[in-house]
Amino acid sequence: MADVKKVVLAYSGGLDTSVILKWLQDTYNCEVVTFTADLGQGEEVEPARAKAQALGVKEIFIDDLREEFVRDFVFPMFRANTVYEGEYLLGTSIARPLIAKRLIEIANATGADAISHGATGKGNDQVRFELGAYALKPGVKVIAPWREWDLLSREKLMDYAAKHEIPIERHGKKKSPYSMDANLLHISYEGGVLEDTWTEHEEDMWRWTKSPEKAPDVPTYIELTYRAGDIVAIDGIELTPAQVLTQLNKVGGENGIGRLDIVENRYVGMKSRGCYETPGGTIMLKAHRAIESITLDREVAHLKDELMPKYASLIYNGYWWSPERLMLQQMIDASQASVNGVVRLKLYKGNVIVVGRKSDDSLFDANIATFEDDAGAYNQADAAGFIKLNALRMRIAAGKGRSPLN
Repeated sequence: MADVKKVVLAYSGGLDTSVILKWLQDTYNCEVVTFTADLGQGEEVEPARAKAQALGVKEIFIDDLREEFVRDFVFPMFRANTVYEGEYLLGTSIARPLIAKRLIEIANATGADAISHGATGKGNDQVRFELGAYALKPGVKVIAPWREWDLLSREKLMDYAAKHEIPIERHGKKKSPYSMDANLLHISYEGGVLEDTWTEHEEDMWRWTKSPEKAPDVPTYIELTYRAGDIVAIDGIELTPAQVLTQLNKVGGENGIGRLDIVENRYVGMKSRGCYETPGGTIMLKAHRAIESITLDREVAHLKDELMPKYASLIYNGYWWSPERLMLQQMIDASQASVNGVVRLKLYKGNVIVVGRKSDDSLFDANIATFEDDAGAYNQADAAGFIKLNALRMRIAAGKGRSPLN
């Protein structure tokens, strides 16, 4: 342990990472640099500075990463219409590679030889942080206290904090029974009553969204403008990526959109139940598929859908910085050159309903698709040969006695 001279800690200022900070100082006898990221979690991050200073930290980094997070991580992911296991929009997963990147950048800038995080040995985040760190700085040492110490309960953490005079805020209100993670894309809830998969989640758990039952009785209409697969304006007003997601979260939350209760398969092997609020992301996914429906070639769209589950697994499992994810991203981004136009949506009591889409790059041709007279734009007699050729192998097999009815 004596070979670690300086370590960069991903620091929130809460109980766990405050204990980790002191534990690193005592156990490794090293200097600790703290890094606190503002990813739009909705809580003040500046108080972490005073807490770190109180524990003797001299180099403190508090970074507003909201624009980088949405521009370089969330938007590229949504260009692929990414969903893990059919439902999860990867709100926690997509934030981890950015945190890993910034940890390594700070380590390089400060001359640190190690990084540290507060992820437990049971979850996915330890994998995501560390795969990212090793991809960006192969020789870095990673310290994961939850895999080393014996402080494996909240009571032990509190005792350690009291013994070492670590300042921990005590709120008058009852502590949430859930383990929560939040950023500009989502907020997640785990633990508590959710550990019983038959027990319904509690209504007062949700923080960002109204219940669909209490959402407005009048629908909200919005128009999203796309450029190269990304939203650049809402109702005609140009916005930055973070502003787009912030506004969609607000209007989505007001209309009861984005709640999810799922059991997912963690990379480490266990199943885990989680509840998620992703109002803006839910709107983005629906709208992006709508604009692609008129601007993408059929086979390009289908190939993207075939590759998406692999792409989603790479993000969920922590391989954002892997060569295969980077390769897939190049292909996905190339497909988005024509994904331009406007999508009109109706938001109503938890539903996102596409009611219009238009684009100068649209491949939809009303003259061909019409049920009325198409004036010769499409020769329906051509379909007979097309069908017979596609049926040829099945006709041959049936002629050899291999009919499904035999």
